[in-house]
Amino acid sequence: MCGIVGYIGKGQAKPILLQGLKHLEYRGYDSAGIAVWGKNGLQILKTHGRVEDLSQQASTWEGEGNLGIGHTRWATHGKPSKKNAHPHISADGQVILTHNGILENYLQVKQTLQLEGWSFSSDTDTEVIANWLAKLFQLHNQDPIATLTDFLGQAQGSFALAILFRNFPNRLFALRKESPLVVGIGEGENFLASDLPPLLLHTRRVYYMENGEIACLQADKVAFYSDKGELLSKKAEEISWQTEKMDKGKYPHFMLKEIHEQPEAVARTLRYLREGGMDCAKHWLKNVEQLTIIGCGSSYHVGIALQYAIERLCQLPVRVELASEFRYREIPMQGLVVAISQSGETADTLAALRKAKKGGCATLAIVNVVGSAIAREADCALYTQAGMEIAVATTKAYLTQLITGYYLAVQLAVERGSIDVFQARCLLADLLDLPEKIKEILRQKEAIHRLAKRWKDMQYCFFIGRGMDYAVSMEGSLKLKEISYIPAEAYAAGELKHGAISLIEPGTLVCCVCTQEGVFDKMRSNMQEVQSRGGELLTISIPGGVACDICLPKTEEMFMASLSVIPLQLFAYFVSVERGEDVDKPLNLAKSVTVE
Repeated sequence: MCGIVGYIGKGQAKPILLQGLKHLEYRGYDSAGIAVWGKNGLQILKTHGRVEDLSQQASTWEGEGNLGIGHTRWATHGKPSKKNAHPHISADGQVILTHNGILENYLQVKQTLQLEGWSFSSDTDTEVIANWLAKLFQLHNQDPIATLTDFLGQAQGSFALAILFRNFPNRLFALRKESPLVVGIGEGENFLASDLPPLLLHTRRVYYMENGEIACLQADKVAFYSDKGELLSKKAEEISWQTEKMDKGKYPHFMLKEIHEQPEAVARTLRYLREGGMDCAKHWLKNVEQLTIIGCGSSYHVGIALQYAIERLCQLPVRVELASEFRYREIPMQGLVVAISQSGETADTLAALRKAKKGGCATLAIVNVVGSAIAREADCALYTQAGMEIAVATTKAYLTQLITGYYLAVQLAVERGSIDVFQARCLLADLLDLPEKIKEILRQKEAIHRLAKRWKDMQYCFFIGRGMDYAVSMEGSLKLKEISYIPAEAYAAGELKHGAISLIEPGTLVCCVCTQEGVFDKMRSNMQEVQSRGGELLTISIPGGVACDICLPKTEEMFMASLSVIPLQLFAYFVSVERGEDVDKPLNLAKSVTVE
């Protein structure tokens, strides 16, 4: 969602903040702004638009200083506009802040503040926070820590704040409640951000802020406090991600680059799992009699694909739940709950994980970000080795989640005795062959591009498949609609005649995924049903299956989703490019959904 950056130190804040915001664009936003404190006092620059627009304005802006905060806003309270862009300043000028998240009791607080004479110039809950903090600052005799602990005790919702107090010109304060914040440690300078990319430009040493923590950054030190105002002791972590992964290199878009990084990402993930990454899970796989998978968006689709594989391989009932719905379900809690999230900060998945833990379930996380909230709170965390993913539409994170889930399924099957050691070795050999087979599919890129050119002007699209192919169809449909804005829907192929077939008319494109030999005949019948109504087909299959437009190499049938998703990613990418859309930053979407 929104992105926060902060800097205090020996350098000029303006270029550091602008560069940091550039590296947070993937989170999604509609406006941007910075505040810099220096010899000319406090100066604020905001725009309704892209970071490039802000940078152009800043080139002639006299915002010099060694302390500042910046923000990319994704509208929640108040429409996208310059007046609603961050940073916001309190009516008395004492508090300047940026904010990620939502203050749920903002309306009640705003009404109280208005009655007390506090004025507002925007439509945001952020300005409510600024005025509220300014009021508390007065009540606590201008003590920032007492002010922030009091605020934490009363504020409702999930949020992260970067705060400047006018009477403390050499300090940058930060506060976390649910929404992520990371502090970067430099030499004579320190940094703050919602995520790692802006920090990796300057340092590899970071502190992940915990829920309910307050940070006070100075140029030469950082102090952390609990929500009671107690001084905390924290240990910095070293980050190994490389900054070269943060540029597009020879590719026109991050999404295409990340699609092509998938063979290495899969190989790296398998290497991690084989070299001890799975060790922590083995204890939790013993005596599992019920398994529940929770996730949102593409992570939920990973869960659907894994459901078919685990049930077949382990002879174990599996439920897959949308995390955003699971958290509100009144259901018996038992067994093992697997939470899947790229960022490890997805608000609904984190809340669902906490519900499962409270209900007495064992919990296991599949995440990409070391030190993320879901990774820390689960009983065990498996880390996908996707590396940095910048494009909003996930590709390599989805695939490495799937690979991690397959590996977990094999280990679980061994623990349950549903396969023997020899069968497990054969399955793992199939997994190890996947990177080369993914490369085979990537070599069909130009053929897929030609298909995308043909269909770029379609009005809507359907995806069909059976079993695991249906799970992949769900992800293919999501990819197409989120970056090209074409309405797309996935159906289990057997459900076509139960209503959806009424929407098939001459020229309608239906993408058919068909990789399982046991359903070839039934899929042929579904395809004939589409053609008899004038619909047109784009088929993805294996040799000897149905007649196909995109032919996939064979692997173990349970693992075919890891191959069939690749052409769907490429097809969505090229359709979006041909339509002239902003592939990496689709409208209204965010990379990490940290609010409910």
